[in-house]
Amino acid sequence: MSRTELPASQSFVTDGRRIAFRSYGSGSRVVVLTHGLLMDNRMFTKLAPMLAARGNRVVTVDMYGHGDSDQPQDMEAYSMPQYGADVIALLDHLGVAQAVVGGTSLGANVALEAVALAPNRVRALVLEMPVLENGLAAAGAVFVPLAFAIRVSKRGMRVVSWLTRKIPRTHWLVDVAIDFARRDPGSSLAILDGLTFGRTAPPAAQRRRITQPTLVVGHTSDPIHPFSDADRTAKELSGARLVTANSIYEWRMRPDRLDAHLAAFLDEVWAQPIAVAS
Repeated sequence: MSRTELPASQSFVTDGRRIAFRSYGSGSRVVVLTHGLLMDNRMFTKLAPMLAARGNRVVTVDMYGHGDSDQPQDMEAYSMPQYGADVIALLDHLGVAQAVVGGTSLGANVALEAVALAPNRVRALVLEMPVLENGLAAAGAVFVPLAFAIRVSKRGMRVVSWLTRKIPRTHWLVDVAIDFARRDPGSSLAILDGLTFGRTAPPAAQRRRITQPTLVVGHTSDPIHPFSDADRTAKELSGARLVTANSIYEWRMRPDRLDAHLAAFLDEVWAQPIAVAS
């Protein structure tokens, strides 16, 4: 498979929720990657093949309401703890006893929810740009007005969605930038409402009980993903190490340095058995 070719989208159903995913590579070193808010698994189009070429089986999942997964317009269908449960359900579907779970932004917080729910199923964590208490004000300043704008202009946004879906997919980075416009605005609104009025991540006391090896990646130039939240995560989790990215764009545009950090981390994780509390 070339680095730009996408595997076929697969899906499974858990508690009536149809969730889609793609799988790269094979073997027992399973890595689950979860995307950012209102994005989909295509954001790992470059990262997943690189990790697969280094001996990992990489599963990129579309969280419920995103990508090829079902997208109901019911805010009660969306919550961070439920997203964590969906990741564990994916492991059950795959017959995988334990995996490294990671993600970006929303996906980083989903990984925290997964390990909080089922620590014995999560071998290690990869957390890029987690959003904790320090980022909540900025996140609210962006996503609450966004939800309001969708609510009052839903009809016009449906037209925009219909038009942008006709634009051929070209470069993965360009597509990531316009995928929000391609989405059904009703499901986008439901996701924003459901997540805005729920918890963002496991509480601090619960996070401090996480002992899995963890790679935390943060940067200093984004108020929604403040470096202080990444730094706090690295200090709260006893097995964590912190890597500072040059910007939010480094892993998208010049990935070699961060790819090397992640590949080395995974080699360490899989080199020895790791016992965690159940």
